[in-house]
Amino acid sequence: MSLLRNIMVKVMNINKISVIVSIVLIILIISVPTFYKVVKNHVDNLYLVVEDKIIESARKCYLEDKCLNEKITLKELYDNNYLDKVIDPISKEYYSESCYVLRDDNNFEFIVVR
Repeated sequence: MSLLRNIMVKVMNINKISVIVSIVLIILIISVPTFYKVVKNHVDNLYLVVEDKIIESARKCYLEDKCLNEKITLKELYDNNYLDKVIDPISKEYYSESCYVLRDDNNFEFIVVR
């Protein structure tokens, strides 16, 4: 009888371990993609804020007739005091002064030059 009891206890322990491992796997399967998506959205939003700031400065410079080229460089914006030095939100480095905003009629697009 004791042998049967020992076998049953071992089987019960294996079942408990299986259940715990299954629960941990389910939690990981749900949480890892969710965490990735949250971090990616955060990074995208950081870049969006910086790009909007640069584009708005370029638009203001264009509307005040100080930046009339199709390519409005960051250097032009810095020199005309429309913008302070802009830092990449992820790498924490300054954007190159050769980065520019491309103007097509009233559409503005920020282009990063590495």
